Amino acid sequence: MAVKSKSRQTRFPVARIKKIMQKDDEVGKVAQATPVLISKALEIFMQKLVDEAAREAQSKGSRKVAAYHLKRTIEAIDMFDFLKDLVAVVPDPGDKPHKKEEEVGPDGEPKKRRGRGKGKAKKKQESSDEEEEEDDHEEMEEDDD
Repeated sequence: MAVKSKSRQTRFPVARIKKIMQKDDEVGKVAQATPVLISKALEIFMQKLVDEAAREAQSKGSRKVAAYHLKRTIEAIDMFDFLKDLVAVVPDPGDKPHKKEEEVGPDGEPKKRRGRGKGKAKKKQESSDEEEEEDDHEEMEEDDD
């Protein structure tokens, strides 16, 4: 029986996966092979998701995979059902938010619109103008004496 090399490269960082696993109080010791297997499973999962999203993009005539393509893929394939809540907020390409929806915040209260306020340079200019006016006013008082 041949022994496989331990130096096999993984696409996702095994040490980080192990740290994430150990953050859970219920997880005790982690066998050395476990993070490697999770890394491989993550790689296969991501490859499947990206391949299906690319297929969706090609079917729509797009050369780039967009968030909408991932959303359509997740909605179409049962294996990705657990991700539906995450992509529910991704807008469809034809959907444009209404003006009134943009102006309402997440709490239902209207968003306060900021005006085009004075920038720092403008404020500095105003303060220096005020100082000049004060200096001029003082000079005029001195001239009167």
